[in-house]
Amino acid sequence: MALHYRTEGAIDLELTVPADMAGLRLDQALARLLPQHSRSRISAWMRLGDVKVAGAVAKPKQKVWGGEPIRVFAMPAPEALAHLPQAMALAITHEDDALMVIDKPAGLVVHPGSGNWSGTLLNALLHHCPACAHVPRAGIVHRLDKDTSGLMVVAKTLAAHTELVRQIQRRSVARIYYALAHGDIEAPGSVDAPIGRHRVQRTRMAVVAGGRHARTHYAPVQRFGHATLLECALETGRTHQIRVHLAAIGHPLLGDPVYGRRRESQAERIALIGRQALHAQRLEFEHPVSGQRMRFRAALPHDLQAALERLRAVQAA
Repeated sequence: MALHYRTEGAIDLELTVPADMAGLRLDQALARLLPQHSRSRISAWMRLGDVKVAGAVAKPKQKVWGGEPIRVFAMPAPEALAHLPQAMALAITHEDDALMVIDKPAGLVVHPGSGNWSGTLLNALLHHCPACAHVPRAGIVHRLDKDTSGLMVVAKTLAAHTELVRQIQRRSVARIYYALAHGDIEAPGSVDAPIGRHRVQRTRMAVVAGGRHARTHYAPVQRFGHATLLECALETGRTHQIRVHLAAIGHPLLGDPVYGRRRESQAERIALIGRQALHAQRLEFEHPVSGQRMRFRAALPHDLQAALERLRAVQAA
């Protein structure tokens, strides 16, 4: 049997059915010949026509009698691409030997997962900095949701990763967001409410008794009557924290498909933003090598800036 994994992850096999497998169904014979692959994966290859016997596309239930040449050429399962380097444009705000600060665009998934096994920030980091392959999660120490834009710090060494994680744990990393929320919010405030998995919809987070401690501080930057631009500071870093907390106090983000309002509001018709209106605008931490306090700011992306301009125009009219 010849087995080759090509650089792009494709599987190319050439094998011959041994005599002692005479009378078996092809799928049974392949399961014995290729124990490193699951039966479901082998069945998928045959359904896709990736298996040929003596040059003809194979059928799962056909029998083999020994001596038949089999050829399998199949692209990898999507999850096999999860940690492959991919050339992708990165907006790098700062880079040195220890770390990078990335301005992530909305729409970019940070880490591979179900439905997004490639084309992620992790894939791009592995291409830009091969040494990140030796750092947990390719150096990613905190995440942004797919449709949240803004600043992230990424470690390039194990020592830098360890120190940045420690800073996050002791809450010395400052993460400031701009959020465009429903309603008129007149004064600063805080939401101190535990967050955990929604009891029914397990893909969502919610304020739940017994959840993990979470605290968000917010302050109005500009009020439009039916919407407010907020500056939000995370004291903790729970999944979807700002989105969940603002929804819990009746001021969900504009454009939020999960925690937002079911019906399109007047503010959303004006803003025309097709994602949750959330941007990681400022990031501060101590450099893991020098100890210097590092401060970064990311300009508002075009879609959020345009939404604000439309809201201001309507307010001024």
